[in-house]
Amino acid sequence: MELVLVRHGLPERTDATSDPPLTQEGHDQARRVAAWLEPEPFDAVYSSTMLRAVQTAEPFTALQGHPLVQRDGIVEFDRGSGAYTPMEVLKREDYAAWKRMADGEHDIDIRAFQASVVETLEAIIAAHSGQRVVVFCHGGVVNVWTAHVLGMAPRLFFEPRYTSVHRYMCARSGQRNVLSLNETAHLR
Repeated sequence: MELVLVRHGLPERTDATSDPPLTQEGHDQARRVAAWLEPEPFDAVYSSTMLRAVQTAEPFTALQGHPLVQRDGIVEFDRGSGAYTPMEVLKREDYAAWKRMADGEHDIDIRAFQASVVETLEAIIAAHSGQRVVVFCHGGVVNVWTAHVLGMAPRLFFEPRYTSVHRYMCARSGQRNVLSLNETAHLR
C-alpha cells in the first residue's frame, strides 16, 4: 500500500492557542496541493484532529469526494503548548531555541510521541492493505514516522515545507520504504 503524508499549510502565528487556523497563504497552499494530488486515485483520506491539518485536507476531500477521517494519534507534539510559532519563525527570531529543538533538547517525550504516531499510522496501513491513502498531518509527525521507517532514533531531523508531500510504500510483511520526501512542485 502507498501511504502519502501531507504537512498542513501555513497557520497563523498566535500566543492564544496551539491549534490556530490557516492563514490566507495557508489556504492557497491547501488548494494547490489538492489540485496537484487530485488526479491520483486515493482510497481514503485521513487527518490529524488539529484545525490546520483539517483545513488543509478540506479542498482535497471536496475534489475527491472522500469523507475526512480524523485521528487524534497524529496530532503535533506542540498540541498542549498553548501557542504556535512556525519553526522558520523560531529559527529566525530565536536561533538558539530552534537549535536546541533541532538537537533534540525539547520538553516533549519524543519516544512517546513517535509511538503514538507509529501506532496510528500502522492502524491506517492495516485497514487499507493494497490501497492508496493520504494523511494530512504535521511536520513533527512526518519527522518521527520517517525516522521510524529509516530505523533511526526518533527525532526532528528535517524541515518539511508547508503542504509538502511525503510518500512511503508499506508492505503486508512489515517492510516500510521511503519513496519521496518534501515534494513541493505544486508551490512553484
